[in-house]
Amino acid sequence: MKNQKKIEILQKIIQIKSVNDNESEVADYISSLFSRFPETNIQKFTYAPNRDNLVITIGKNQGPMLGLTGHMDVVAPGNLEDWKYDPFSATIADNKVYGRGATDMKSGLAALVVALLELLEQKTELPGKIRLLATVGEETGEYGAAQLTTKGFADNLAGLLVAEPTSHMQNIVYTARGVIDYKVKSYGKTAHSAEPQDGINAIDNLIVFYHLAIERLLKFSKTDPVLGGVTHSITKIKGGEQVNSIPSYAELMGNIRTIPAYPNQCFYDELEAIIAELNQQQGFKLAITYSFPEEAIPGKPDSRIIKIAQRTHQNVLGSEAKITGSSGANDSSEFLQAKGNFNSIELGPGSNTSHQSNEYVEINDYLNAIEFYKQFALDFLQDKQIRKEFPAAD
Repeated sequence: MKNQKKIEILQKIIQIKSVNDNESEVADYISSLFSRFPETNIQKFTYAPNRDNLVITIGKNQGPMLGLTGHMDVVAPGNLEDWKYDPFSATIADNKVYGRGATDMKSGLAALVVALLELLEQKTELPGKIRLLATVGEETGEYGAAQLTTKGFADNLAGLLVAEPTSHMQNIVYTARGVIDYKVKSYGKTAHSAEPQDGINAIDNLIVFYHLAIERLLKFSKTDPVLGGVTHSITKIKGGEQVNSIPSYAELMGNIRTIPAYPNQCFYDELEAIIAELNQQQGFKLAITYSFPEEAIPGKPDSRIIKIAQRTHQNVLGSEAKITGSSGANDSSEFLQAKGNFNSIELGPGSNTSHQSNEYVEINDYLNAIEFYKQFALDFLQDKQIRKEFPAAD
């Protein structure tokens, strides 16, 4: 495939406005690229209207199966006046492609797609299978990956590569923080602000929780040598009806970034203990819920998939990749809950402009990623240790 066609595929995927929705159009476009290869298994799974996960499998049953994954959703572009170019134009300038998702992570997804297309075009004999898992909803909770995991599409993989951006393909990420988003609702009783004793101030009660949560979660003080410590931030708060009424309702949202030393259950237990204690006091009525929590990924810095990726990186890109961790969660948190015992890595093209205005990917990074993914898939499936540990894909 000529480089111009590879770049056009990336541009087309960026131009599809899949802002926390509409991933079906991305899935349909990718599917159309594979439709001329009858040996390809193409499956779509609806999460919600206009939100289809996509699974594409190539290769033979004999041998291990390598999983490759990327998400099709992007975050909102924000203030359009902050952009040099329309965020969905996929404009090329200065050897870069600009657009929302250019780094996070449509360049990684497109590189995976093109790598598989080239393997098919070249009629490459695969000693196993490759499965592309293109997901919905990664930016807001990894629920597409959760659906595919529940349906068994990650069961018994031999390894998983996540094509999230990793510093221009120079880092191999093996461990990542988990995340817990929670919401606390506070119910009170409205009254005239001139007679506050007749009401129950939902905001006051919420502030009590706020301070207790900040203080009590400090006990989780261990530090991971790669990821650092736990972080906890109150990121959203609202409440009240009008300025001269005692508020009958208030809520806040908090975000916790966890490390492997602390399973998420530790934080659930602590937060729920605070809620229970406060609800025993007169006037308190609090409730807590969680939004798509993800466990931290401990990973193994010396796993076989990392060793293979290091070798491929040296051979294809001519440099030694840094083995490191990520402060952000990704879809592998869900896929690693599948049946079997496999490791994952995160390695993909992109700049440090994720979620920013003027997001871009360097064209050379994108093209290098395609070459890396093609060779890595072959190196992984041919590896003697992998083939011994995972003798059959099905």
